[in-house]
Amino acid sequence: MAEFFASGRVADLVLLCLAAETLALWLYRRRTGRGPALPDLLALALPGAFLALALRAALTESGSHWVALALVAAFVAHLADLFRRWPR
Repeated sequence: MAEFFASGRVADLVLLCLAAETLALWLYRRRTGRGPALPDLLALALPGAFLALALRAALTESGSHWVALALVAAFVAHLADLFRRWPR
């Protein structure tokens, strides 16, 4: 189990689950017309994906610059999602 975390595969699993969830919600939207539209889904999923990439970079000791870059990207994606949702 320690190798699963140390290798960064846990982050890969998180990314896979996030992609599967996003795909399932998008397919649900296409079939029923209900649920969030694709831009809303992507805005919702991107911050989590960047956080998982930051986790992977940290676990695999890729370098602090990659961790920081992924965290900044997650923050920017989060702000973009907030801006999209903020009432005007």
